[in-house]
Amino acid sequence: MLKNIRLSLVLLVMCGIAYPLLMTGVAQVIMPAKADGSLIKNESGKIIGSELIGQSFKEPGYFHGRVSSIEYDATGSGTPNYAPSNEDMIKRTKKDLATFLKDNPTVKQEEIPADLLTNSGSGLDPNISSQGAKIQVSRIAKERGVSEKSIYNLVDKHTEGRSLGVFGDPRVNVLTLNIALDQLK
Repeated sequence: MLKNIRLSLVLLVMCGIAYPLLMTGVAQVIMPAKADGSLIKNESGKIIGSELIGQSFKEPGYFHGRVSSIEYDATGSGTPNYAPSNEDMIKRTKKDLATFLKDNPTVKQEEIPADLLTNSGSGLDPNISSQGAKIQVSRIAKERGVSEKSIYNLVDKHTEGRSLGVFGDPRVNVLTLNIALDQLK
């Protein structure tokens, strides 16, 4: 009985304290920015977000990300698992579609990629497809009074390829793209 208690304590200390501390220390040495949450800071050092968690951008002069049923609240990761036939899902999608078309009058409904009208599994996805970014260029150029070409160039510059060259689709991180947009003269 005493052996079992000692073994349990040793395992608790090793697996519950020592191992996590060791891995945290190794991560801090090898990749400190990632270990700290891939935080993005402005010029004065203030944290403005993370590359890993989406944010809500509603202003017309910014790129808008994916729909998030949880309003990008990282404490409540996850989204309702509605079927496409669910009435709440249909209402929300129709409302989001109407809003998008109103805000982007040069875009036709059939041009809108699915990622702009659907949640990600976590509701926190910081990325949109490159097509999802490109169909917003006209609105942003008009709002900011800059050429569409300069904004298309930003989108192309911030488009990441497929993971390991084969997984997923090309994507754009909305926060980093909007930061670059603010720096555009």
